[in-house]
Amino acid sequence: MPRIADARPAAEPRSPLQKERHERILRAARKLGSVHDLDHVQMQDVADEAGVAIATLYRYFPSKLHLFTAVKRKQIEQLSQDASRLRSASEAPLEAVVKVLVRAREQMMRRHRLACTVLQADQTAQAIPNGPWASDRTFRDMLLDVAGIDSPAPADERLMRLLESCWYGVLLSCLNGRLSPEEADDDIRVSCEMLLGARLRGTPA
Repeated sequence: MPRIADARPAAEPRSPLQKERHERILRAARKLGSVHDLDHVQMQDVADEAGVAIATLYRYFPSKLHLFTAVKRKQIEQLSQDASRLRSASEAPLEAVVKVLVRAREQMMRRHRLACTVLQADQTAQAIPNGPWASDRTFRDMLLDVAGIDSPAPADERLMRLLESCWYGVLLSCLNGRLSPEEADDDIRVSCEMLLGARLRGTPA
């Protein structure tokens, strides 16, 4: 299991140069994570690929778990931006959620090894109290935004948390070959309908 560094806050890039280095590090992690599993990605190799000092890498990402959860977060942020840009004003909220989750599954499957690496980091990070995953709401916030829920009630948060868990389970089954892409997308649609159908149509559950 990858070690996580002693708890310390990761530095946030502020200047244009720092942001450019930060982005290079994420690109390097995506590249190496596409050919190696999590245990075989070395932080020194990431630093070398990104052209930064190892101390710079650790300043922004105290561990591999921080690094690959950041890779995941970047993917979700891009997906959220794409969803906002591509969504039609006439599109029903439920269909919009289905589309963004199917698109997310497709994008993850295009880089199979990287998806496995990111999910391994994600699952490991979840087991660590106050770890890099602890406060990550990126995926849930994306779903709430796509669904058009601006002021979510606790019940809305719960529904999105359940949907997020369902989606990750479907993705993992697809990556492991237990589901075909078509079966995975059908399961995503059924999950969305069962969890969100009544809420987004404004009908009683």
